[in-house]
Amino acid sequence: MKKILLVVFLLALGKTVAQTEGFSKNNDASETYYKTFGKGEPLLIINGGPGMNSNGFEEMAKTLAENQQTIIYDQRGTGKSKLVKIDAKTVSMKLMADDIESLRKHLKIEKWNILGHSFGGMLASYYATLYPNSIHKLVLSSSGGIDLSLLKGRNLIEAGLTKTEKDSMNYWNDKIEKGDTSHAARLARGRAMAPAYVYDKKYIPIIAERLTQGNSAINSLLWSDMQQMPFDCAPKLKDFKNPVLIIQGKQDIVGKEIADIAHKAFSNSKIVLLDHSKHYGWLDAREKYFSEINSFLKL
Repeated sequence: MKKILLVVFLLALGKTVAQTEGFSKNNDASETYYKTFGKGEPLLIINGGPGMNSNGFEEMAKTLAENQQTIIYDQRGTGKSKLVKIDAKTVSMKLMADDIESLRKHLKIEKWNILGHSFGGMLASYYATLYPNSIHKLVLSSSGGIDLSLLKGRNLIEAGLTKTEKDSMNYWNDKIEKGDTSHAARLARGRAMAPAYVYDKKYIPIIAERLTQGNSAINSLLWSDMQQMPFDCAPKLKDFKNPVLIIQGKQDIVGKEIADIAHKAFSNSKIVLLDHSKHYGWLDAREKYFSEINSFLKL
């Protein structure tokens, strides 16, 4: 009986842990740390940021792995990925896209599906301009867009906060800028900002903790690089004919106009808007979010 219980326990445990993990070598001396879950057609998940690791995306990857193989990875300079130094020569959109292609080759995948969330959607779109033949289907989840329209007009985070939340965010921003970079200060700022990202307030603690994990140097380098390029994928994406799903919350801080720009650029795309959902669809509208993505990838 004990042996049977042990087998059952191990089988249950097998559904919750990564199947594989490792490192892929890039074109320079850097290495990319990755994890895979499940079996079947491969789906690469590119997390948001920029400057964040993939830790917050494991739960999503495990859920989607019930229908396919999923892959998450720590972007250049984050998490367990190896980068000797962080500067303008070692951190750029081109290098980030090349890292993805190196990972594909390392895993011996001919073509994969890609899901890019937030900044990850921007990186996924850029990757599609450089390596379109490596992609089967593309999912843009609350994507920051295919160009820099996101930076025009209103402050997106402030627009999603009440005056009290805004005042709290500014208070903690000031404290951090004056040298208090403790986890407590960053978490307090995260708690003030989190309501802009999730419709359901019960998820505020999760998002607040996630917002403490960013690398500000990488974040600044990549936004600077995108502005200098300037970042605009539309001209090259007109030749991308494969299916594209654009999915985001109706109350997302990223406005529908950003999704519309992508929808216009991709000739074979559709938009899905989630009710009562902001920037994290798999939290606010879990069932609908995963149902739409799985249905799209099965077609």
